[in-house]
Amino acid sequence: MELEIKKYLFDIKESIDSIESYLGGKRDFAIYMSDKMLRRAIEREFEIIGEAMTKLDRLDNTLEISSKRQIISMRNRVIHGYDKIDHEIIWGTIVRHLPILKKEIQELIK
Repeated sequence: MELEIKKYLFDIKESIDSIESYLGGKRDFAIYMSDKMLRRAIEREFEIIGEAMTKLDRLDNTLEISSKRQIISMRNRVIHGYDKIDHEIIWGTIVRHLPILKKEIQELIK
């Protein structure tokens, strides 16, 4: 695997790990909503994930990542539509899609 591809995979993994670290053991939507700094930190990690995914897709569009298009779209919404961010969608992504993405990225890194 090309070194540049691995770099972007590691960037995605690091951002996923950061999101998990920010949330700690408790995954509570009320806490997420009440903490602006936490929300902004997680939004930034999604920006990084989306940007790395965009670059990965340009380097090798055959990589098997199930939600590649949705991740890139989310990055664009977070960056360009910051005033229209739907926190429930972000939270749903954290709960339902991030664990799947983490597994896929770990498999690609191996």
